[in-house]
Amino acid sequence: MDRLNKSLNWLEENEKLKGDYKQILEACLSTGANFGELFIEDTNHHNYMMSNGELAEVDAESVHGVGIRILKGAEEVYGYTNDTSTSAMLALAKKLASSFSGEKVAEVAPLNLVKLPKIVEIKKHPRDVKLEDKVALMKKANDACLAVEGVIQSMTRLGEACQDVTIVNSNGTIAHDERCNLRLYQIAIATNGKESQNGARNYGRNQGYEMFDGYNVAALGKEAAEAAVRMLSAEDIAGGKMTVVIDNAFGGVILHEACVHSLEATSVARGLSVFCGKLGQKIANDCVTAVDDGTIAGEWGSINCDDEGNPTHKNILIENGVLKSYLVDYRNSFRMNHPITGSGRRESYKYSPTSRMTNTFFAPGKFTKEEIIASVKNGFFAAQMGGGSVNPSTGEFNFAVQEGYLIEDGKLTTPIKGATLIGSGAEVLMNVDMIASDNLELAAGMCGSLSGSIPTNVGQPTIRVQNITVGGRK
Repeated sequence: MDRLNKSLNWLEENEKLKGDYKQILEACLSTGANFGELFIEDTNHHNYMMSNGELAEVDAESVHGVGIRILKGAEEVYGYTNDTSTSAMLALAKKLASSFSGEKVAEVAPLNLVKLPKIVEIKKHPRDVKLEDKVALMKKANDACLAVEGVIQSMTRLGEACQDVTIVNSNGTIAHDERCNLRLYQIAIATNGKESQNGARNYGRNQGYEMFDGYNVAALGKEAAEAAVRMLSAEDIAGGKMTVVIDNAFGGVILHEACVHSLEATSVARGLSVFCGKLGQKIANDCVTAVDDGTIAGEWGSINCDDEGNPTHKNILIENGVLKSYLVDYRNSFRMNHPITGSGRRESYKYSPTSRMTNTFFAPGKFTKEEIIASVKNGFFAAQMGGGSVNPSTGEFNFAVQEGYLIEDGKLTTPIKGATLIGSGAEVLMNVDMIASDNLELAAGMCGSLSGSIPTNVGQPTIRVQNITVGGRK
C-alpha cells in the first residue's frame, strides 16, 4: 500500500487506512503496553560531485520502511521492516508485543490527522529540476573557486535528501511531514609549492531549489578558495590560556557539541549530564541566552513536526544565564516528569527516536563584532571551526580551528594554523562575556547520536570567551 504518495486529504478521509493503523496499534498494546507508534518513511537521496569543472559522481539511494515502537512505562521495544504492507506491519507489531507479558490495559484513541504549521514548504522540488540545471549551479561555485590564484583543486558537492514521513500513535496522532534538505558544499585546495591548505564553505536549507533564488553561489566558491589561500601564510601558535573570539555561524559548534548535547534528555534522564537537576539555576554568564528553535521557516534544522509527530517548538534553554529547559522526547518526558519539547528525532525508520537538536544558537547580545575584537589586547580569533571530540558526560571538548588569527592590540594579525580549542561546556558558558548584536548566522551540519545522523544547524553571533585553552604546535 503506497501511503506516502497520497494527499493529506486522502489520508484524513480514508477510513480503511485508519482502520489498518488502529489494528496494528491494538496489537502493539495487546500485552500490557501503554503506547504504540508507527513511523513510515519514504526517502530519496541524490548526491552529485564536481571536481575541477567536471561532474565526477552521481549517486542515488532510496529508503522505504516502517519502524514500530512499543512502550510499557519507560521500557521500550523497537523493530523495523522495509515491507509496509498491513500484514507485514501487523506481524511485526505482534512479534514486538510478545516481548511484554500481561493483559491489555490501554486503548487506541481515535485517530485524527494533526494540522501542522507550514514551517517548511517546498516550491521547486528536486525531482522537477533538470540535471543540467543542477550541474550549472555547481559549476558556478566550482569555477569561482578555481579562478582564485593558488587553488589547484575545486570540489563541489550538491546533496538532496527528500523525506516523506507519516507518524501514527496510540494517543490518536496521525502526522505527515515532507522534508527536503538541500546542501551545496565547496572545498578548495590551495598550494604555494611548499605546502597545501584547505578551505570549505557550505549552504544548506530545508527547502526546494528556490533556496538558490537570489543566492550568490559563486561567492561561496570564492570564499572557500580565499580561505585556503590565506592559510598558506599561516604560522604555528604557542599554546596556553587566553581570551578567544569565536566568529559567527559554524562557531556555534561548541555550543552544540559541548553544551546542548548535555541538555538533551537522552543523557539527563540517565543522570549522565553535568546539568542534571539544575533547572532554574545559573549555569552561564548573565549575557548568555541559548535557544533551540525548530520553527524557523526553511532552515536546515527546521521541521513541521518532530519524528514523534509533535509540532516543533522554540525552546529557550538558557535565559540570561539561567537554565530554563531541557530538550525532551516522549519517552524521557515520563522519566523526567518534564513536558515534551518537540525534540524527538531520528535518522530513519531504522532508529528509535530520542531527544535531539534542530537549530541551536546563542541569541544576539549588545556589541558589534568590531567592538569585540577591539576589546582584546592579546588573544586568538577562531574564524572557522573544524571537527573535534566531546565527552558527553562531562562536556569536555577538543576542537580543531580551520582558520584562525592572532589578535594584537585589538586587531587581527598573523594567520594561525594547527590550533585547537580545549575546555568544557560548563566552563565556556560561564566565561562567555561578550556577544555580538549584529551578525547572528546559522550553519548547516549533520549531527550523529543514538538515533542516527540528522540535519541540524549550529549558530551564533561573534562571541568572546575568557580563559579558554588554545592548543598549538610551538
